[in-house]
Amino acid sequence: MSDKIELGQLGDWRRTIYCGEVRTDHVDKELILMGWVHSVRDHGGLIFIDLRDKSGLVQLVFDPSHEQDCHVWAEKLRPEWVLAVKGKPRSRAAELVNPKIPTGEIEVLVDELRVLNVSAPPPFAIEDGIDVSEDFRLQHRYIDLRRPEMQQMMKMRHDVTMAIREYMSGEGFVEVETPILFKSTPEGARDFLVPSRVYPGKVYALPQSPQLLKQLLMIAGTEKYFQIARCFRDEDPRADRSVEFTQLDMEMSYVGEEQIFAVVEGMLKAVFKKAVGVEIETPFPRMSYEDALAGYGSDKPDLRFDMKMHDLSETFKDCEFKVFKDVLAKESGVVLGLAATGCAGYSRSQIDELINFVIKAGGGGLAWVKYTDKGFESSVVKFLGEERLAKVVEASGAKVGDLLLFVADELDTARKLLGSLRLELGKKQGLRDNEKQAFLWVLDFPLFLPGDKPGELASAHHPFTAPHDEDLGLLDKQPLQAKSRAYDLVINGVEISSGSIRIHQREIQEKIFELLGYTREQYEERFGFLLEALGMGAPPHGGFAPGIDRLCMILRKTENIRDVNAFAKTGSGQDLMTGAPSEVPDAQWQELGLRLREKE
Repeated sequence: MSDKIELGQLGDWRRTIYCGEVRTDHVDKELILMGWVHSVRDHGGLIFIDLRDKSGLVQLVFDPSHEQDCHVWAEKLRPEWVLAVKGKPRSRAAELVNPKIPTGEIEVLVDELRVLNVSAPPPFAIEDGIDVSEDFRLQHRYIDLRRPEMQQMMKMRHDVTMAIREYMSGEGFVEVETPILFKSTPEGARDFLVPSRVYPGKVYALPQSPQLLKQLLMIAGTEKYFQIARCFRDEDPRADRSVEFTQLDMEMSYVGEEQIFAVVEGMLKAVFKKAVGVEIETPFPRMSYEDALAGYGSDKPDLRFDMKMHDLSETFKDCEFKVFKDVLAKESGVVLGLAATGCAGYSRSQIDELINFVIKAGGGGLAWVKYTDKGFESSVVKFLGEERLAKVVEASGAKVGDLLLFVADELDTARKLLGSLRLELGKKQGLRDNEKQAFLWVLDFPLFLPGDKPGELASAHHPFTAPHDEDLGLLDKQPLQAKSRAYDLVINGVEISSGSIRIHQREIQEKIFELLGYTREQYEERFGFLLEALGMGAPPHGGFAPGIDRLCMILRKTENIRDVNAFAKTGSGQDLMTGAPSEVPDAQWQELGLRLREKE
């Protein structure tokens, strides 16, 4: 073999520059480049190869009149072979410049070549916009991650976590790692359990979050803690949820909501600037939980467009439209409406699509009235009355050209139906500006929600959330009326995080456990360590835990969590690349003191 070519070894070569960084400034300077063969073009003499690394592409030229041995080998090269080359860039002729890539003004004339490895044909093209199923991409994730958009995703996640660490450290926070193997504690989802070999019959739990541990750090005197924490929840995945996820976990002592909001807003300002070069405005607007439900039918409203809902029950209380009349006769029956921006021109088939959308969502139907320059148009106008409809226009701020839509049902159901329809209309009408970042703090959540059985209570967030001081008197007789010191951060209709001021007094924490139905023996067994710590001079404290995966989804403008995770699992929690979850030999079960039931 020629001394110009070596197979399989890097030897004493060291890369001098990345492929995507070569420019006209490097012309006639000897460079060493390394990467994958992206494409091969044989022009019957000269052979052109695009070499790719994480930074981009550069064109290589193999000229038989310059180096015959390299040219012979170039004829054998195939996509995804791994190369190291030594050569000098030269300027391309003006008509051959490729303006689509940063290196398009030059090409590298190859002097020496080392083939470091060969590759089987890749299962799909290493390029963006490929038409390949997600499952197939996940099965070959190491290939999928070579694609430029996936490399950009991983770099962006790095920028996000670096910006977080720099900002939090600058604010005096200390990063503390907490255990992955912990105690099973109820936090709203099922735990992943890890059987102990040393203590047969006992288990560890993977943390749903470091919630109790960060509270203990406040009691320990850390005062300002943060962590880029991996968390685990055994729940049914969704497009924006996975069985394992990453969050920025943070906690502060001697604070109220305002100090926490200021830290979070400053952190996000730094993240958006570093990761995507966007300046965001602070402080973020705020809205109560009740106002969010009343105006948008959701506790995570998308404020990139208006189109608020309005309670029109009083307006229609005496109308003769049977559907409205029957619903309003019920104790919790309401009529809600909104003005669909610019939709008065909808055809009957388009309106039928909206009606079917509501029916599929569990509603009984949808009433509609077009508001045009000729007045109100609909078969129900004669039942509703133009005077009442004029009041609807005034209440909703409707303009000529809008479509008035009405849902009549129980309050919670009507809010949910019309809120979902609002989002659908925003999508249909192109009202959701993907370039806009609509931040919102949602405050004053209820402390409790009704439980599964009559008389039972469930925590609206988690059982360590503090009630408002003025609502402590409601706990004995009207606990469902008590408001919590919880807060959510919403971006573009996506809940990025929940947080709260915590309970820091033992007697109040015990009271909450009792209201949730725990006996003293039960809460001492599960939370005795926390209660003991709260009795040891716990300072007031609170925290927040924005999901990094969801934040990255916002930054990447995707609705799929698997688009922002390097080694993602499917929606059903499977790792298609490795085959996890997988079976293990019987001997491993026996070591744990366990055995599998016979399969049916």
